[in-house]
Amino acid sequence: MRDESQSVTSVVTSIKQNLESSFRSLMVLGEISNLSCSSGGHWYLTLSDSQSAISAAVFKGDALRNPVMKNLKDGDKVICSGGIGVYGKRGTFQLIIKQIQVAGKGDLKLEFEKLKKKLASEGLFDMENKKPIPSLPKRVAVITAGSSAAFQDFINIYERRSIQMDLMLVPAVVQGDAAPASLRNALIATIKFSLAAPKEKQIDVIVLTRGGGSLEDLWAFNDEALAWEIYNCPIPIISAVGHQVDFSISDFVSDQRCETPSAAAETLTETQTKVIEKLGQSRRSLLNHMELTMGRSREVLENSNPSKLVELLWAQFNELQKRLSGVDIKNRLHELTGFHDFSMALDEYGVRMKHSIEKRMQAAASRLEGYNQMLTALGPKNVLDRGYSYVKTEDGLVVTNSKDYKKLKDESNILIAFSDGTGKAKVLKEK
Repeated sequence: MRDESQSVTSVVTSIKQNLESSFRSLMVLGEISNLSCSSGGHWYLTLSDSQSAISAAVFKGDALRNPVMKNLKDGDKVICSGGIGVYGKRGTFQLIIKQIQVAGKGDLKLEFEKLKKKLASEGLFDMENKKPIPSLPKRVAVITAGSSAAFQDFINIYERRSIQMDLMLVPAVVQGDAAPASLRNALIATIKFSLAAPKEKQIDVIVLTRGGGSLEDLWAFNDEALAWEIYNCPIPIISAVGHQVDFSISDFVSDQRCETPSAAAETLTETQTKVIEKLGQSRRSLLNHMELTMGRSREVLENSNPSKLVELLWAQFNELQKRLSGVDIKNRLHELTGFHDFSMALDEYGVRMKHSIEKRMQAAASRLEGYNQMLTALGPKNVLDRGYSYVKTEDGLVVTNSKDYKKLKDESNILIAFSDGTGKAKVLKEK
């Protein structure tokens, strides 16, 4: 028996693996009880019906993604989506909730998806029908509840970032049964006002906005008639409804969706903010340039000061005086006398060099004459004058020895050169 036993940890781990893999995605309908929030931001509750109950938890991150948590109370019926999680230290399991909504919202969600699909098929969401939002709007109409936090957030961003944008509040009911008609009437009134106004008073952009809330709170912005009014509106419309995770039909059909009212204000004032930043940069650049120019001008002015000019003149005067003292003959007699001696010695060296060169040239001329006489005496003409002669071929080749003579052809013509001319002869070889 001992060999077949398992540790508690092994059993709990096995159960944990089986339960969490088998019940990974559940949708549970039940009534809330024992609802509490820990100091760490986690919510704990019990879901029950007439026969059973299950513990459940909504961890902090999921609670932030489900703002409806702040409005729930014991006794509310909710639909929870999530999976089973096992807490090994106690051996207990609970539903780990990822999404939660009040019972009945499922029908609204289904209705929302149905309307969204219908309007998309009719082309209300097509990007080619979207109008561009002006980068520098001068007049903006904000359709929302005048006392709402959303409008106050919009105003705060506008006052901090805008430099030339007029706001016009068009009050409307943004929640409840009367809200869809109120929003439509406010939009129609804004369009009529802009069309009838002079050009400088016309509306450049309309912002349709309200703060976050539950699906029921935002349902007015899912009205089909309102969607068509937005689609047919000649003025560009920004929809800024709810929070980042909230989507409404007005978001899809508007020309641009912003996540929050503050984001809409930032979008409309973005170019103005860049202009302010550019002006700031230009101002700083201008100030730096002015300081640099003033510094250079100040330096030029300081250098043009009469005292500076006098100092410069005195410096030049001292330099010239120093140079003048350097050429004073009276104080340089000894130096100049030495220079005269050197000049006389240089003239003497010149005369001696001239005589030396002439002597060398005469000696060279004598040697050249001797070489010329020697070459003349040894020249061929002088040898011929002494009774000698030489033989050459008709081609002008000199026959200097018997070997060359034997190479000549028999009876070929040869020339005999004398001192006073040439004679012809023939080669006769022994036979």
